[in-house]
Amino acid sequence: MDAALNEIARALVAPGKGILAADESSGTIKKRFDAIGTESTEDRRRAYREMLFTAKGAEECISGVILYDETIRQTASDGRPLVKVLEDAGIMPGIKVDKGTTKLAKSPHELVTDGLDGLRERLVEYRGLGAKFAKWRAVITIGDGIPTQYCLDVNAHALARYAALCQDEGIVPIVEPEVLMDGGHTIERCFDVTRDTLHTVFDELFAQQVELEGMLLKPNMVVPGKANRTASPDEVADATLTCFREVVPAAVPGIVFLSGGQDDVEATANLDAINKRGPHPWEVSFSYGRALQAAALKAWGGSDANADAGRAAFLHRAKMNSLARYGKWSPDAENAA
Repeated sequence: MDAALNEIARALVAPGKGILAADESSGTIKKRFDAIGTESTEDRRRAYREMLFTAKGAEECISGVILYDETIRQTASDGRPLVKVLEDAGIMPGIKVDKGTTKLAKSPHELVTDGLDGLRERLVEYRGLGAKFAKWRAVITIGDGIPTQYCLDVNAHALARYAALCQDEGIVPIVEPEVLMDGGHTIERCFDVTRDTLHTVFDELFAQQVELEGMLLKPNMVVPGKANRTASPDEVADATLTCFREVVPAAVPGIVFLSGGQDDVEATANLDAINKRGPHPWEVSFSYGRALQAAALKAWGGSDANADAGRAAFLHRAKMNSLARYGKWSPDAENAA
């Protein structure tokens, strides 16, 4: 076992802490800025992310931040690199290294993730820029006759190649196989697909000699599709834990769930219900994007004059998810805060 990788992985899932996913592509963040009537320029993107990174007290709830290629190269308004802003606050910088999804050859209704070409060289550069961990997302769609085993195999192979390269370069890989919430499938269907996906992923990780102690898993929770949203937090927690105990080895230091289209409070409530059923073989944490940022983005509204309001909204969500890490969140805590 690589002790240094294990130390970073465990620090990222320290008690009460989780990861902020601030790695939206330029296209994705433009859509979010459009929704608040703000032009998506490089300076506005920097100002928004700097606002999040300078929220005092965030380090008590946030262990790391996943950055986008643009962001890891940017400088804050006080002249410090944004990476240094995070490091000075005791928060580890990470980096998204995949290049997005494309249609899977011979299966046009399914997706595969690009980005393995030149990945080792990019990892070396990102390590030099301060990245301690990385993320690669695979996308699995539930539909009529899909996912196919072919799709699961191809995406699992790419995830394992990415993870092995990261560990070779001293970077902790976050392995993200996301079974999408899109559609009207039942929670039982999500359970089956998530189980099959994770089984295939861990087979590939083992085959490619990835050290499980030096990685983190970033999966979806087991939830019904968006068009069939009927599951309570207790139902989500029971299905998720039953699934994950079947297929996720105890050697993995932590599971950092993605929010995957859940709203802010829903993502917190489901994480809380899962942790109320602990202890677990792994730390159970969060790596949320929209579920940590949506309220902050709305409060900021594109204006630097609203930066304090944006920080306050971000801190509120971070604190609520910190409580959920201990299974101590409640609607009363939400309202009191």
